[in-house]
Amino acid sequence: MSPIAKQHVIPNLSEVKTALLSVSDKTGIIELAKTLSGMGIKLLSTGGTSKAISDAGIPVEDVSSVTNFPEIMDGRVKTLHPSVHGGLLAVRSDKDHLKAMNEQNISAIDMAVINLYPFEETIAKGADYDTCVENIDIGGPAMIRAAAKNHGFVTVLTDPADYTEVLEQLSTNNNQTTLKLRKRLAHKAFARTANYDTIISNWFANEVDSFMPLHRSVSGTLAAEMRYGENPHQQAGFYKTGDNRKGVATATQLQGKQLSYNNINDTDAAFELVSEFKPEDGPAVAIIKHANPCGVARAKTLDEAYRKALACDPVSAFGGIIALNQNLDAACAKEIVEIFTEVIIAPYADEEAREIIAAKKNLRLLTTGGLPDPSAKGLSVKTVAGGLLVQDRDARIMDDLELKVVTKAQPTDAQLADMRFAFQVAKHVKSNAIVYARDLATVGIGAGQMSRLDSSRIAARKAIDAMEAAKGTEPLTKGSAVASDAFFPFADGLVSAIEAGATCAIQPGGSMRDDEVIAAADEAGIAMVFTGTRHFRH
Repeated sequence: MSPIAKQHVIPNLSEVKTALLSVSDKTGIIELAKTLSGMGIKLLSTGGTSKAISDAGIPVEDVSSVTNFPEIMDGRVKTLHPSVHGGLLAVRSDKDHLKAMNEQNISAIDMAVINLYPFEETIAKGADYDTCVENIDIGGPAMIRAAAKNHGFVTVLTDPADYTEVLEQLSTNNNQTTLKLRKRLAHKAFARTANYDTIISNWFANEVDSFMPLHRSVSGTLAAEMRYGENPHQQAGFYKTGDNRKGVATATQLQGKQLSYNNINDTDAAFELVSEFKPEDGPAVAIIKHANPCGVARAKTLDEAYRKALACDPVSAFGGIIALNQNLDAACAKEIVEIFTEVIIAPYADEEAREIIAAKKNLRLLTTGGLPDPSAKGLSVKTVAGGLLVQDRDARIMDDLELKVVTKAQPTDAQLADMRFAFQVAKHVKSNAIVYARDLATVGIGAGQMSRLDSSRIAARKAIDAMEAAKGTEPLTKGSAVASDAFFPFADGLVSAIEAGATCAIQPGGSMRDDEVIAAADEAGIAMVFTGTRHFRH
């Protein structure tokens, strides 16, 4: 049965006479305690926080002096007591609450300064199961929620970044805080405990191998407020989830303007694509525009790979995102700054390369310290009206696939290398996706079309445009490999690719008309392989 709501008188200004401090992150806590004590505010504390404050010569009482009960069970039980929670939850304008406080000898607690056991840091370090469980905070969230619920009278602090503002307000208002501030801090407190519980819940889901729990939570911590989202009329922010995979969320920005919403989305797409290519197998470069690749290539050097990637679609590359699978060097940096580029992301950038990029002050340069593992497990979450779509990320890589030649013609080693390369790129192209590749470089990309035939034709048209831009005599699709992210439902898409000059094809297979498509390949004398794996990307 839900409690009956009462109408309480909530003051704008609420005085702080007693503050409870219990923190794992002790950033700024001594300065805070010293200032509060100097204002005549009584300090209560627990465990390590109490010792740190006392060692600093600041008067503080241990919570056990209020509860008349010692810490027990290795500190698991210390603040879960009516004297603590009654002091936090009591409504000061409710005569029944005041009567209960008087009868039970409960003193009001007007401020709670609390942050939680470092559960996120513990799991990030790869701690064992028992250690992770021991770092699940119980008393902290209970006190935070109690204080936040009673924000009409209690000021709750969960973030050291807020200490200065609260102290300034106490100083200005004779040890009182405003209701507006208390509401904002209460919201922040509830958001923090929700985030904390979400991380615990998702960790547990992994531990018990429960991919589809009854309740699925998604949370993050604000990393940056943005000027706008995809369009100027949309608000946006960037939240980090705590996933430590190398990428845009964990990268260091060395220079350039703040990343926009679209920058982050496109940079993530670029780096995920280029991570498909192992650094030890040679340099690879991906150029992305609107989350789709407009050029990808491998070569002996980064600058050569960049030139090959750029040649695929030099028009679309203008204002694009560039991702590298190896450390950015001066030779590649010199090539990149020749045209306008929004973002460069790489594992590292050497000093000479940084100096070259520095000449373009608005160009963002991000380094990650490594590549993400493309085969690593993780969640993909999308919002729909009234719900979330959750799936595990597409972590199937080329090495996982068993290629099956289905035509009379057998592919050469060079054709097989191009087919594998093209299929790796197609995995990261919006569906329907068609990719032509030759000599380990894309030469035509068709993305996001309603018909696979249209994607094939657009990719071929792009190749002709690139030929004309390079003043060539024939499109690079002549002698190329063509990859499709899903099966060809009809032979027409493959026939279109053959007409564009493709001499081999790679696709998942599995269509009711596979025999018709294979027959078209045999009639043209081209080799075709099936992968058995589809890579839709919407």
